[in-house]
Amino acid sequence: MISSKLPKIFYGGDYNPEQWDKQTHQEDLGMFKQAGIDITTLNVFSWARNQPDEVTYQFEWLDELIDSLYENGIYTCLATSTAAHPAWMATRYPDILRTDKDGRKRKFGGRHNSCPNSPTYRKYSVEIARRLAERYKDHPAILVWHISNEYGGDCYCDNCEKAFRVWLKQRYGTLDAVNTAWNTGFWGHTFYDWDEIVLPDNRSEEWGENSSSFQGISLDYSRFNSDSMLECYRLEYDAVRSVIPDALITTNLMGFYKPLDYFKWAKYMDIVSWDNYPGLDTPVSFTALAHDLMRGIKNGEPFMLMEQTPSQQNWQAYNSLKRPGVMRLWSYQAVAHGADTVMFFQLRRSAGACEKFHGAVIEHVGHTDTRVFREVSELGHELQQLGDQLLDSRVEARVAILFDWDNWWAVEKSSGPTIALKYVEQIHKYYKAFYDRNVQVDIISVDSEFSHYDIILAPVLYMVKPGLAEKLEQFTSSGGTFVTTFFSGIVGESDLVSLGGYPGELRKLLGIWVEEIDALLPSMNNRIVMNSALGELSGDYQCGMLCDLLHTEGAEVLAQYGEDFYQGMPVLTRNAFGKGEAWYIASDGEETFIAGLMKHLCDQKGIQPVLDTPAGVEAGCRVKDGHKFLFLLNHNAKASTVDLGNLDVEDMLSNNQVTSSIEVPARGSILLSVK
Repeated sequence: MISSKLPKIFYGGDYNPEQWDKQTHQEDLGMFKQAGIDITTLNVFSWARNQPDEVTYQFEWLDELIDSLYENGIYTCLATSTAAHPAWMATRYPDILRTDKDGRKRKFGGRHNSCPNSPTYRKYSVEIARRLAERYKDHPAILVWHISNEYGGDCYCDNCEKAFRVWLKQRYGTLDAVNTAWNTGFWGHTFYDWDEIVLPDNRSEEWGENSSSFQGISLDYSRFNSDSMLECYRLEYDAVRSVIPDALITTNLMGFYKPLDYFKWAKYMDIVSWDNYPGLDTPVSFTALAHDLMRGIKNGEPFMLMEQTPSQQNWQAYNSLKRPGVMRLWSYQAVAHGADTVMFFQLRRSAGACEKFHGAVIEHVGHTDTRVFREVSELGHELQQLGDQLLDSRVEARVAILFDWDNWWAVEKSSGPTIALKYVEQIHKYYKAFYDRNVQVDIISVDSEFSHYDIILAPVLYMVKPGLAEKLEQFTSSGGTFVTTFFSGIVGESDLVSLGGYPGELRKLLGIWVEEIDALLPSMNNRIVMNSALGELSGDYQCGMLCDLLHTEGAEVLAQYGEDFYQGMPVLTRNAFGKGEAWYIASDGEETFIAGLMKHLCDQKGIQPVLDTPAGVEAGCRVKDGHKFLFLLNHNAKASTVDLGNLDVEDMLSNNQVTSSIEVPARGSILLSVK
């Protein structure tokens, strides 16, 4: 469990009493007790209050606050306050300010406004983290240390440019190796001195979000930028750890956040935490996928749901209210996918600035007689009732989907073949085929252990890193089923094309070679014509966006294109490889095709759903010491009945025995313990 001091699912969230007077704080304490709040995240944006100048530190207000909460049974997740530097720091040390992609130096304002390679930022952020650790190292209220907040952004200043050259020297060693990796013979870009290398901003190689003249340079900048911020995090992490050797340290991630390679970051986090903010129209399958990614980046370990809104957000185009029951439903969805905390932003709604319309446990009205507070209180009492039963339980999966940030960056910086190709959309498309059937999935990295799984999918595996092809061959030859798609096996880790025919290093495993890639207009499509039925998969299906024109080299052809000059060419192949099979899907097939194919593969491996449920009812399972906990999550606006078959289960909240079937209320959640 996260802490033996609080042996239950943590319940609370971000609290900013520095924005309020003491009387308001005292009123909050009573409401927190009523809601079952047992932890608050403090000090996230308090650097200016903590440090009014270079040498003065004032933590007395924080002492009083932490003590006051603790005396009322509320623990603390203590942030280091470095998410926004003070105004005096920006005025006296302009190197701390970021430079944007157009070369403009920012002024003080906003947040995430510190250059990650600023000596000033690194000096003062580390110092305040160390001082906080020294002050609170023995305080019994502190359960978790929270470094900064939602790291993100980029910078193109002179300090970053110099640091980029150092990073390149460490990665490549020589300029010759850099020139080779970036193919600088193209357009006369050969570098003869390290100082000739500049950052790829809108004044040099890039324009817009995803356009670059030299993808290799831009790819390395993305890696460098992620590493630079990770280094800032690690400096503060080490400062806290040097004072408190057994501290539990994290920072809040943001799901599918493109600028940062979270698989790298997770290696330096004691527990993963993240902020979940779906919109009203976000598919619930995508939210589930994001939870599974956050669980997956640390090899399946439980994570912290650090933030979600109790009601509505403020920064989306349309900030709809969570309908009655949805906050509870989405909270239990997080738990079903591996969360051991349920926490909010924010506990009291701000009176001013850009988050004044962001939802909160305590609304502007300032009392408990609101729909949101009642729902928060009901969930708080349920989590108290559950106690430690679910803590440290794991999600077990026999299917995995490979996800890679380098691949994401490279795919979407590619100049061609189509702007329609979105890496995460393709990942979600295949994930949803399993989600809709309640087949649990792990999201894994290229460094993960593959032998735990029966099926591994790698949609749009454009970049094949060193050693990956061999790992996939070993997995497949040992009896695994490997699936990949169009636009895979194209380049290596420097975004240089693997010559000799696509799909490059995957060619032997897949038993095919791709001659051409056709990019269709949005108004165009082709057809997948099955040669014979694969289980329930038969007939014709639409496909489009990209169509690989391929030839077989030992692979069996299971479906062919139905249209255009490549009518009759293979679109779905299966290659026997050792004891396993490698499948290739050469075009972007419609949802029913993917769902049918994934069901066929699961049937082949004997992979069964957690439960068969009506559409819109999600079934998940966590396991602890051989004991199973089932989650029934009804995302529909009407009640649904779930057939439980011969399962012997008990409702974990009512303690009632349940037999044969159970009705799950509209937007309701039921937790079952399997006997």
